Amino acid sequence: MAELINPNPEIHEVKKITRLAEDVNDEDTPEPVDAIEIFDLIRVVKDPEHPNTLEQLNVLSADGIELKEASNEVLVWIRPTVTHCSQATLIGLCVRVKLLRTLPPKYKVDLKIVPGTHDQEVQVNKQLNDKERVAAALENPKLLELVNTCLVPFDH
Repeated sequence: MAELINPNPEIHEVKKITRLAEDVNDEDTPEPVDAIEIFDLIRVVKDPEHPNTLEQLNVLSADGIELKEASNEVLVWIRPTVTHCSQATLIGLCVRVKLLRTLPPKYKVDLKIVPGTHDQEVQVNKQLNDKERVAAALENPKLLELVNTCLVPFDH
């Protein structure tokens, strides 16, 4: 087995997020997408290295989702568990694919590394948001299989 990049990550408690009563629409009115819903879509993405979700590892958090409703722009902040994380681009690819598959196509998704949390933050950000690199990565059957594995929810 390959050596783990972070052999002993800190596991965080999964927080229950509830909407305020006035935020809930009736059944006949389409519910607009909000930051909480976007977080709910990606919070269960599995880490490629550990048997935990990205939320449990604090790689993703509800506070790390920004939504500009007027322009349909979504920004997801990713916090690697270690500054030398070689899985950061794979994690970002998993998050991007999950959102591409679940959000309406009108949304533009950007992913960024939280400043100061990765040694190669600029390069990783560039890779995460380069459409040609993302498309090329998804054409690789082995990489796509790994991404799909990270998107399958844990059995509970």
